Amino acid sequence: MNLEEIKDLLAEAIEHEELVVEHEDNYYLNITIVSALFEGMRPVKRQQMVYQPLNAMIADGTIHAVKIKAFTADEWQKHKKLNF
Repeated sequence: MNLEEIKDLLAEAIEHEELVVEHEDNYYLNITIVSALFEGMRPVKRQQMVYQPLNAMIADGTIHAVKIKAFTADEWQKHKKLNF
């Protein structure tokens, strides 16, 4: 699994201000994404939006599990301030 490829897929699919893609054991992804597109969206809709470009990699087993943190810019500022 190439993290740059995954990051590129997400970057092309979702307009964002910030995007971090990390992995554990080459199967478990941690994705943090900040986007104005998430404004007014429920958390499950945000996650679906992030999962969509990764569906093929999830289906073929390249990606085993994904942890997503999807924020608006305001939420991200609060999150960083509180050191989550």
